[in-house]
Amino acid sequence: MQPSGGRRQRLASSLPMTLRVYRKLSSAMVPLAPALIKRRLKLGKEDPERVDERRGMSADVRPQGPLVWIHGASVGEVLAAAGLIERLRALNLRILLTSGTVTSAAIVAKRFPPDVIHQYVPYDSPRYVTRFLDHWHPSLALFIESDLWPNLILSCAARRLPMVLINGRMSQRSFPRWRRVSNTIGALLGRFDICLAQSNTDAERFAALGSRNVVVTGNLKLDVAAPPADPAKLERLMSVTRGRPIVVAASTHPGEEEILIEAHKSLAGFFPGLLTVIVPRHAARGEAVARLVTEAGLRPGMRSHEDLPVATTDIYVADTMGELGLFYRLAPIVFMGGSLVAHGGQNPIEAIKLGAAIVHGPHVFNFTDVYDALDRAGGARRADDREALVKQLGQFLADPAARDTSLGASERVVEQLGGALERTVTALEPYLLQLRLEMGAANA
Repeated sequence: MQPSGGRRQRLASSLPMTLRVYRKLSSAMVPLAPALIKRRLKLGKEDPERVDERRGMSADVRPQGPLVWIHGASVGEVLAAAGLIERLRALNLRILLTSGTVTSAAIVAKRFPPDVIHQYVPYDSPRYVTRFLDHWHPSLALFIESDLWPNLILSCAARRLPMVLINGRMSQRSFPRWRRVSNTIGALLGRFDICLAQSNTDAERFAALGSRNVVVTGNLKLDVAAPPADPAKLERLMSVTRGRPIVVAASTHPGEEEILIEAHKSLAGFFPGLLTVIVPRHAARGEAVARLVTEAGLRPGMRSHEDLPVATTDIYVADTMGELGLFYRLAPIVFMGGSLVAHGGQNPIEAIKLGAAIVHGPHVFNFTDVYDALDRAGGARRADDREALVKQLGQFLADPAARDTSLGASERVVEQLGGALERTVTALEPYLLQLRLEMGAANA
């Protein structure tokens, strides 16, 4: 339903000055969109065949009946919704899934059923958002974690579209920033019908910033199934690396690879044949990582070049998408990237579910509760710098029993923290009931 002119005017006048200015600026920036898209295409951040979706246009047809729209920023958020999507599909509800990155689109195409419609989220201009909503007419909007675009939220509210924030997270770093503009974030969060938070801490922060009806449901990422792996590819990798000690560094970021390369050089003297597998968070950085390995006097292999690790390969750069499940199954020890630099750490749950002992750096604010629980239980090892990283990896390499003990503690933590999917579905039941009633009326 389109908001009337009077309703739009009342909505605008009720907004804080920051959001009114934002709406005007985002409208005025529309003529610059072609230049922005051109630059992003050059950087590989847009799909050249789907750039119209960024302007709110789509060649896909809206399916008949209720449509549940789920939005997540990128790969982690999209995968967190996988279990929920399956539950919704079991109710015969159609799913529209939006995200903002090329990598997330590739993961959806590879790992989600074909009846899940994926679109790139439109740029946050009123014109593009209106096109998007006019085309898709979603029946329920679920926003994952904290990817909150003002025009998208305000336009949904103006149409009286029910909105729920699921798997809500408000990091220790983001909270004080939003507190400084509390009227702005309050005007956005207050338009959600309900906020489903990951933890008590997240719930307190959302409530303090203006969320209403906050419920703690847990972290959906803890309930995500382990990522798949091609059995033939796994067997091939295991056959060419059999007998070698292996460490995987997963989802690494710039500034970490240099530390990992130096750690490998230190450890290789004590563990002959050591193979370190570096999986950069962004596969396009593979060439740059391989150059760092070569400059350090070591021999790299690159998966994107269809190399396999050979006896002389020191560091194997796994610069492909969607193969973390393969490497988690290959190695008994995983260093979780994004934690030696101030990125906030990556999700350790998948690696734990596939039998890996975990080492991480000090910067884990993206998953504070998870890592705190793991560290307290002895289910993960923290390394604040290169020397500590060498020590923790060395202990795991030298002592398989220590690895097993750590893994057992991790598995117990994951089990204790699970159940978010069931709690999320329960919290959504009133909305799902309404959609089922609409389906029944349409079919009567």
